[in-house]
Amino acid sequence: MPDPLAWIPEQLELLESLERRRTIHIRSTQQGPNVAWKDREQINFSSNDYLNLAADPRLQAAACAAIEREGWGSGASPLITGRGQSQADLETALAQFEGTAAALTFASGFAANAGVIDALADRGDVILSDSKNHASIIDGTRLSKATVRVYPHRHLDYLENLLKQCGTFRRRLIVTDTLFSMDGDLAPLPELANLAEAYDAMLMVDEAHATGVFGANGRGLCEHFGLEDRVAVRVGTFSKALGGHGGFVVGSQPLIEWLVNRCRPYIFSTAPPAANAGAMLAALRIVHDEPQRRTDLLAKATWLRTQLREIGWSLGDSESQIIPVIVGTENLAMSLSAKLYEMGMLVPGIRPPSVPDGECLLRISLSCGHTQQHLDTLVAALTELRL
Repeated sequence: MPDPLAWIPEQLELLESLERRRTIHIRSTQQGPNVAWKDREQINFSSNDYLNLAADPRLQAAACAAIEREGWGSGASPLITGRGQSQADLETALAQFEGTAAALTFASGFAANAGVIDALADRGDVILSDSKNHASIIDGTRLSKATVRVYPHRHLDYLENLLKQCGTFRRRLIVTDTLFSMDGDLAPLPELANLAEAYDAMLMVDEAHATGVFGANGRGLCEHFGLEDRVAVRVGTFSKALGGHGGFVVGSQPLIEWLVNRCRPYIFSTAPPAANAGAMLAALRIVHDEPQRRTDLLAKATWLRTQLREIGWSLGDSESQIIPVIVGTENLAMSLSAKLYEMGMLVPGIRPPSVPDGECLLRISLSCGHTQQHLDTLVAALTELRL
């Protein structure tokens, strides 16, 4: 019989010829500032485990306790079998942590973004999206039946001109990351809030890389800029600074009830396991009780950015724990990544489709678990590679 998938090997060979074929490797130790990769010990500058919680024994203990109480699998979606007590407790604690009326948890941050956008904007509406938004936001705009307008990265004048042209749409939704995952730069949130109010638009933000890191209480950049009451929809993830898995949305009670009724990834996904909810309850307590984790992380990031800029590397407009070393070409990014690996450091090269052609980079992700010796080793290596 003919193979209907016979075209795939040829396309894989094409990716191979372009040096864009990706493979999955086994990480042989727990997540942390040091990791074994391909059976070689590496300083881990590739993880989004910003607060060094992924392997924290307190999260492990909380997960085990939740399994003892509620078992492992959830059985079905929350609307079919209900949610477990740990999940309900997590959503209550999350709303308290974020200072909102209510919260809703999802199986992934991707599902949260894609589903919320589709639930908020439909035919007759318009979505205005930053050109460097995460793939989950981009796919959410594509799933929606709304008209989509993309504005250049952080370009407020362009966005305002679009808003002036969108008066005939029923609803307007501005959506942006708050901390951009590849460039490490920040969205101009105060100005976006002003535009949303001036043009009667909803403002939705994804705090995925900012939750736990920015703000006096670790709530993210909305808290950092004092905008929590002016941003209608805030999405986040447990899978980065909080060291777990899944996504969430926080906001008003009517917003959360609307999502329960209209958000397809929530309605049609099996509820996350109690173990994750238990671990994330522990993570929220640690973020509250140990603010030095985020202050230490941001201090290290400031120091490292200063050192790398003095060497002569281009870091763009990074203001965060995500530090892009912008090199331009794909070959150079992957070559530098390979050389750093040989020197004992896991620093991924980022290339299309994760970034546009000509904007390839090394993506350095810092953790509060990195020591000064780790940072000195990286600076010394990038000094040598810069010569």
